[in-house]
Amino acid sequence: MGRMNLISRNLLLLALLALAALPPARASVANAPGANLEVSLVTYGPGETYWERFGHDAIELRDTVSGEAANFNYGVFDFSEKNFLLNFARGRMHYLMDAAPSDLDERYYVEAGRSITRQRLALNAEQAAALRDFLLWNLRPENAGYDYDYYVDNCTTRVRDALDKALGGALETRLKARAGGMTYRQQTVRLMSAQPWLMLVLDLGLGPYADQPLSGWQESFLPEVLQAQLREVHVADGHGALRPLVQDEQLVSPNRLDVPPPAAPDLRLPLALAGLLLAALLVLARRAWPTGYALLGTLYLLAAGVTGLLLLALWTLTTHHSAWANANLLLFNPLAFLLLPTLWRSRRGLAASRFIDGVIALQLFACMAAVLLHLLPGTVQQNQPWLLFALPCWLALAWSLRRYR
Repeated sequence: MGRMNLISRNLLLLALLALAALPPARASVANAPGANLEVSLVTYGPGETYWERFGHDAIELRDTVSGEAANFNYGVFDFSEKNFLLNFARGRMHYLMDAAPSDLDERYYVEAGRSITRQRLALNAEQAAALRDFLLWNLRPENAGYDYDYYVDNCTTRVRDALDKALGGALETRLKARAGGMTYRQQTVRLMSAQPWLMLVLDLGLGPYADQPLSGWQESFLPEVLQAQLREVHVADGHGALRPLVQDEQLVSPNRLDVPPPAAPDLRLPLALAGLLLAALLVLARRAWPTGYALLGTLYLLAAGVTGLLLLALWTLTTHHSAWANANLLLFNPLAFLLLPTLWRSRRGLAASRFIDGVIALQLFACMAAVLLHLLPGTVQQNQPWLLFALPCWLALAWSLRRYR
């Protein structure tokens, strides 16, 4: 949801501060009276690269007298940062606030084929000046960095919070009173559906945190949702009445890329069919081609074991709280590694040991526990697609490994 390349944040800050020191005749965004500042939310559509799939946005400040305009955004990261990949894996992602001339920002997104929508907001002079002062303070090198979280502290929640601060908390009050339309999981799967393998990996790795009901405030972690939410918000006009927060909306540049679907794809049927197919192949190969059965079973058990180790590491060794307490650990876990030797012996007609019988029973019990978790009250992890995939596979393996008992 950010921009990988670093724009000259410090140079722009110095330029804005220098302009602020000039006489009033040379007023700019940095020192213009609040009455001359026009505040807009600029929303950019999703891009093609995986980190662009969630979209992006920025706050535009425009001096209506000088015509100067600058975009302030919170979506800059740097692959060249020391230990970037390690920090990313551990959930310690460092992002930066940035700013750039509006026309420079727009040119980048137009060339990328991503839509640009500008919503002019009804902030009064005092609110506009307070927002400008906060953004300039936030742009300073000592204040620009923050620890990124995909759902609760990202480039859009920072934009939302800056606007809410200028509005005296009115935005949060109104959006928290509304129910969200989707969960974190549904939004993630929907937006990543153009890259199926990555979509499946993310869905597999998300725990029950991603399935909690959201308010409009929480769901506005996405640029397009925040854009839609602002259309429905009304704020005080200073005379005892309310007025729409969005004064007008302009499509600056149309989208030229594939648009994400309006709803998350239902993964239950595809994964159920994949699980049944794999289970059928295991049963048929066990009868007709023992070596093929062992190879196919090995592929499944290795995948299940490695997946379990990764899910366990995400829960215990990282700050990715959206992956904690993942019930898919009951379906895919390191117990699978213990079955590999028996799998290869079984192709020669050798029976499983009592110990392996116990491992198989324990894995089947874990699968049953995963099913029963859906009967609990409250937020339940929506991992039905993976249940439908894993259950036939484990039943086929259990039958084939205990066949000669």
